[in-house]
Amino acid sequence: MSSINSTPLIVQSDGSLLLDVHDPGFSLARDDIAPFAELEKSPEHMHTYRISPISLWNAASAGLREQEIEKRLKKWSRFPVPDNVLFNVRDLLGRYGSIVLEPSDDPAYLVLKIASEALRRELIARRDIMKLLVPLGDDFMVSLVNRGSLKSALIRINYPVDDRVPLREGEKTSITLRTGTSDGRDFTVRDYQAEAAECFHGGGLPGNGFGVIVLPCGAGKTIVGLKVMELLQTSTLIVTTNVAAVHQWMDELKDKTELDHDEIGEYTSGKKEIRPVTVTTYQILSYGQKQDPPFPHFALFRARDWGLIIYDEVHLLPAPVFRVTAEIQAVRRLGLTATLVREDGKEGEVFSLIGPKRYDVPWKELEQKGWIAEAYCTEIRIDLPEDDRIPYATADKRRKYRIAAENSRKIEIARELAANHAGEGTLVIGQYIDQLTKIAAAFKAPLITGKTPNSEREDLYRRFRSGEITILVVSKVANFAIDLPDASVAIQVSGTFGSRQEEAQRLGRILRPKARNSYFYSLVSRYTLEEEYALNRQKFLTEQGYGYHIELWDTDI
Repeated sequence: MSSINSTPLIVQSDGSLLLDVHDPGFSLARDDIAPFAELEKSPEHMHTYRISPISLWNAASAGLREQEIEKRLKKWSRFPVPDNVLFNVRDLLGRYGSIVLEPSDDPAYLVLKIASEALRRELIARRDIMKLLVPLGDDFMVSLVNRGSLKSALIRINYPVDDRVPLREGEKTSITLRTGTSDGRDFTVRDYQAEAAECFHGGGLPGNGFGVIVLPCGAGKTIVGLKVMELLQTSTLIVTTNVAAVHQWMDELKDKTELDHDEIGEYTSGKKEIRPVTVTTYQILSYGQKQDPPFPHFALFRARDWGLIIYDEVHLLPAPVFRVTAEIQAVRRLGLTATLVREDGKEGEVFSLIGPKRYDVPWKELEQKGWIAEAYCTEIRIDLPEDDRIPYATADKRRKYRIAAENSRKIEIARELAANHAGEGTLVIGQYIDQLTKIAAAFKAPLITGKTPNSEREDLYRRFRSGEITILVVSKVANFAIDLPDASVAIQVSGTFGSRQEEAQRLGRILRPKARNSYFYSLVSRYTLEEEYALNRQKFLTEQGYGYHIELWDTDI
């Protein structure tokens, strides 16, 4: 297909790029701009990308230069590219490489080189940065333990560090993926999973081996991790969100690799195994930071000569772990996530400590290819019961939200929705334990909360996967890194103040590919604060390209 006379792109002066889905050059233009622009919205007709400092530095770290970016913008643009956009591209890209981190003769230190005297003086004037540096002529020395902290501090003033310090190879470990699973099913790595792994690996060349892969829930991010492990053939530490996710990773390793079972270790509160491939949690690593010594389990990072660290659900990387991971910048590090959205705005921290985004693919693109389930999203609005209206009107903002979220009418509606999907794997998801306890009793269904013992949780997940249980009531502990492939219905009765991150994860619980479609329901109290927060979540889903229907549920007032 020729791209001549095809101009699907509109470049706007605010740095946003509008890409016409119906233009014949759409796919080629998308491939051209994706390396330097962040996909923000992908609804039916016009996708929106944004050129940001992080997106440009992602591109620069991959070797893309300003001349090529300008060429691509002009090639596909329907109208002249605004001058200020081209200036900002040149200005921001010009900052990449102006601060370089290199090895030194002293193994305990690195050398920070500054491109100009003006920039050097700017850094000297900043106490928060100078406390991490030791002047050395025109350059600075940086202690290894301050490597990540310095990179984080510099990116906050819009100066990314070009880190050229070689990464450790790590202890050699033979890792081979199987061609069939333990239960006899064929196993192959999907094309986009292999492409993601190759983008991260970069043929083993310098400047690769660190960064983030962004794939929708259900798209098989774990398989990408396994493929990267096979490419690197090195000892690997995997950090994930909870013990259930630890066991799922271990099951996948045993099922889809040739690793012996005694080569796979679990490092949690219950076990302290350190093996060539070890799986742990963020919680165990950040445990006890107020104690002496701080982070008693941080020694795990030095317990073996790791060649790779995988951060599962990297967008959840907690602040304490940001600080401790600053010490392990010499190791290859792979972040896996469905969304780089962080409600605390610390996407720049992920860039500086883990690395740039290496691969991304829109949710709807994988849905159209059948790799994730087709989902139907419906918001159901419900009146508050009469008895709650005066308490709601006189409450403060936080109490208002809770009264609306715990609307008692949601229980009967959730029951009716579940009945409409009888026999299908259904998750009822909420924020408030009192509300979930009532729902579980009404449904005569099991309830999983943060207080549910890990062994009980995993038994309930197993029974749900087998079909023995068709309905689970779950708190936010089930938002992340839980593989429930047969779930096809999610009923959200309450959420965390319009969190986009949470919405992505909850929808992801039902996106595993299956024969049937998936249904995502959000129950929202009408004419309340909950409607305002629901708009934020709704916006996120429509920006991913999902149709979003709103229904009013008739109730007696």
